[in-house]
Amino acid sequence: GTRGFSRAPRHKHRKTGGRRNIHQKKRKFEMGRPAALCKMGSKRVRPVRCRGGNMKYRALRIDAGNFAWGSENCTKKVRILDVVYNATSNELVRTKTLTKNSIVQIDAQPYKQWYLKKYGVDLGKKAKGGDKKGDKPAKDKDAPEEEKKSRHVIFKLKAREAKQKLDP
Repeated sequence: GTRGFSRAPRHKHRKTGGRRNIHQKKRKFEMGRPAALCKMGSKRVRPVRCRGGNMKYRALRIDAGNFAWGSENCTKKVRILDVVYNATSNELVRTKTLTKNSIVQIDAQPYKQWYLKKYGVDLGKKAKGGDKKGDKPAKDKDAPEEEKKSRHVIFKLKAREAKQKLDP
């Protein structure tokens, strides 16, 4: 059809500012497509046939993504919890639309587990904050769980701990 999205420059003015005469119709290779406006929810991806028989995969709904913790050089597939900010429009935040460059809140659990394994530090716990009634039973629970570490692993964790510095 003749309707739809065209990426042709025929509607634009010339460099000199003059109008351009339209002497040809829209072409298939100039075609564009409407935005996917991917929402949060259970995964729904549709294949789209492109030029040359190639396929693009258009996400209509998605609940997880691949996120990198840049300073620690760690990438994990994690759940997306919420859309917090979008520079384009507040409506995209309200409708929880996922676009490129939208700021999202994610589930930190996989990163915490990785950090505990690499540095031996549990990020969720407060470090020796205060002796409350709730604290002591928690320590008793942790004591049997703590696995034995070889001397080599203990020294390795100690060396990493010396270099370890978290971004605020």
